Amino acid sequence: MINFAKFEIIGRIGEIDAKPKVTNISVCANYRRRGEGDQWIEDSYWNRVVIFSDGQRKYIDEKAQVGDLVRIAGRLRDTSYERDGTTHYTTDRIVEEFGVLATKAA
Repeated sequence: MINFAKFEIIGRIGEIDAKPKVTNISVCANYRRRGEGDQWIEDSYWNRVVIFSDGQRKYIDEKAQVGDLVRIAGRLRDTSYERDGTTHYTTDRIVEEFGVLATKAA
């Protein structure tokens, strides 16, 4: 049996940070929760994802822009790094599937 950790996000692009070998994208997902008095409150959360695939990076460069509604799916990977003698732990969201569902203008 194969074990895995996956994620799926449907949200709007807030930032695209393209570097020579990797692209990072911030995507906002909205959740609803009950607040005081049983009123529903919008709870927005920014997810940062990383794209390594050259084909996906080219697609994003040509088709995606800030404000677009996108669907992103992929795998999770825990990593750590040292800075100034302190170990920092992160969870990377590595994109395997990316698609624009609606453009900002739509």
